[in-house]
Amino acid sequence: MPRLVGQIDVVKGEAILDAASVVLGERGLSAPMAEIARRAGVSKQTVYNHYGCKTELIRALVERRVATIVAPLRARGAEERPEETLAAYARTLLTVVNNKNYALMRVTIQSASEMPDLAREVFESGPKHSRTELARFLEIETSAGRLAVANPMQAAEFFGGMVLGHRQTKALLNLAPELNDAEIDVIAAEAARVFIRAYKI
Repeated sequence: MPRLVGQIDVVKGEAILDAASVVLGERGLSAPMAEIARRAGVSKQTVYNHYGCKTELIRALVERRVATIVAPLRARGAEERPEETLAAYARTLLTVVNNKNYALMRVTIQSASEMPDLAREVFESGPKHSRTELARFLEIETSAGRLAVANPMQAAEFFGGMVLGHRQTKALLNLAPELNDAEIDVIAAEAARVFIRAYKI
């Protein structure tokens, strides 16, 4: 069955983001849009039609990654199962950091002094947004009487730090060994268990 126009646009948009993730990781922020278009199998104009400019393209990449991380917080019934939900959030967070495709963050850090606005954009639409979503979830859990979190943003930072430890720094330095799914599950479940124990009423 042929795809509808809207479906084609979504498929092209995802192909562009996939290609951009690889090309920017390989060649840095100066990577030409023409190369991203070539790898995505679309015209350069199609890339611009979808994302406008490279900054918008990078923002879309970061937002896609964050959407993956925070998806468990938005799942149906997530609020009634806080420990299970936090474990799922931790699992996606670890999977993103564990993913070899962490090069975009590296090149953003390398270019931060020359492109501070882009670095701020990546931080605010990436790590900050992810933690803000987690803090919102913790506020809901506290209002519902399932947890007692006086400072949700601080607690969200605590949880993220507990899950990642030094792994994010190691990933940025290309030193993090690959975790298998079972190892990720163990870390995620233990982080959620300890966190819930600390903040449970």
